[in-house]
Amino acid sequence: MILIHNATIVNEGHSYRGSVVIEDENITKIFIDKVPEYVFNRSDKVIEADDLYLIPGVIDDQVHFRDPGLTHKADIYTESRAAVAGGVTSFMDMPNTIPQTISIDALHAKFETASEKSIANYSFYLGATNNNLKELLKADAKTVCGIKVFMGASTGNMLVDKEDSLRRIFAEVDMLIVTHCEKEEIVRRNVEAYRNKFGENIPIEYHPIIRSEEACYQSSAQAVELAHKYGSRLHVLHLSTEHEMSLFDKAPIEDKKITAEVCVHHLWFSDADYKSLGTKIKWNPAIKTAADREALREALKEGKLDVVATDHAPHLLSEKEGGCLKAASGGPLVQHSLQMMLELACRGVFSKEFVVEKMCHAPAKLFRIKNRGFIREGFKADLVLINPNRPYTVNADNILYKCNWSPLEGERFSHTIEKTFVNGNLVFDKGIVAESFHGQPLEFER
Repeated sequence: MILIHNATIVNEGHSYRGSVVIEDENITKIFIDKVPEYVFNRSDKVIEADDLYLIPGVIDDQVHFRDPGLTHKADIYTESRAAVAGGVTSFMDMPNTIPQTISIDALHAKFETASEKSIANYSFYLGATNNNLKELLKADAKTVCGIKVFMGASTGNMLVDKEDSLRRIFAEVDMLIVTHCEKEEIVRRNVEAYRNKFGENIPIEYHPIIRSEEACYQSSAQAVELAHKYGSRLHVLHLSTEHEMSLFDKAPIEDKKITAEVCVHHLWFSDADYKSLGTKIKWNPAIKTAADREALREALKEGKLDVVATDHAPHLLSEKEGGCLKAASGGPLVQHSLQMMLELACRGVFSKEFVVEKMCHAPAKLFRIKNRGFIREGFKADLVLINPNRPYTVNADNILYKCNWSPLEGERFSHTIEKTFVNGNLVFDKGIVAESFHGQPLEFER
């Protein structure tokens, strides 16, 4: 039995002094007042947490851990290590791997790999193509987080661009559909226009103009229209523009059939940062203007945007070389997303309670994850202790990503992640990861 004693518990909209008892994998008792003496006597370990925040583990609903087939830049073991070091205790991984996760057999193989390699808890998306509907219909909604539809081409060339294929997916798939939305025809037209102007070396500052607001809006609008038409359960990933916010409603997440995600890089960076960071902040969809960033922050606070994730997508630095056309899109963030959000809270953009709502509670509610995402008796002990008084600077010595770089290098955060528990096990403790621990597959109550 482990007692976390006298922490500031940040949970379900409140912060209060309390203590939590962990037995086996679960939270078995929460004390708001004094802890009885028998609890100290029975505890194998007492963690004094007077100056620390205790929050539920972060649930990241969009990562690319590159396993299988792209493991020269990341794999489930290395990136789950980075995840728990950042307070992320559960992740949902994307299907654009080699081979692509577009069959039930490929999906089962990824679950098997994770059972042997992942330190965090896990689930995997089954990827849609123009012609694999039969495989999609075999997915088990209780074990598979969702069906991923690339409505814009990104890493892995899994574009679903046939109208009939999209219509049938939205009409026939009876589980959560998640989408990457960028209108490919608009992107291609913009590429050609700027290629005519610059040749093959289009400067990186044109990336958000090529992968434009209109490309994002038209594709997101198409997904929302299809979901309304067929009554689909839709979750639109990594929204990046103010214009797209008009597509989503302000409502409690439990009442929505159409939900939306924003990623930390779209809340943190703006197009002004291309000047100093260049292709290190090249993502699809692109980081856009400061006005878009402000609109995304406001939409998150209003409830139009429902969850915060990373789209963690590591590449080697050598793969990030070049301009708009040559540099790979994506970057590593899962180790630092919680610190980024808490830093925004320190700046008055959000509250720490709101950060926990959008990174821990909301993903659990949206995906209907069983017994995770909250500090509640009987729930799995996925927990994070945070020191709000110990600054942390990102540098080469403390980056755990396999690609060994971060667009945040040199950034000084106000908070340090001290300890992370996964299923009641202390898997990260002051810089040290418990290498031999394995997480569990997520279960969904659907």
